[in-house]
Amino acid sequence: MEPNQQQHRQEAAQDLEAALEQLEDILQEDSTDDQEISDITGNANAVEQIEDATDADLAAWEDAVADIEKYLEEKTKSQ
Repeated sequence: MEPNQQQHRQEAAQDLEAALEQLEDILQEDSTDDQEISDITGNANAVEQIEDATDADLAAWEDAVADIEKYLEEKTKSQ
């Protein structure tokens, strides 16, 4: 093999290696972005679950207050 041809092959190999490293970096960034999106989605779901539970708790409290008010009204009427 001629020295010039060997030099071109070495340069091409180095270029290929650099391109592969760039590709690996890009893929790792995409993987990190996907994980961040997954984390954000998970957090949003958790917030929705908390809001649903809070709404249910609020409804239960409202029902309890209404029952207590009704009881107190009936008790004061009977006295």
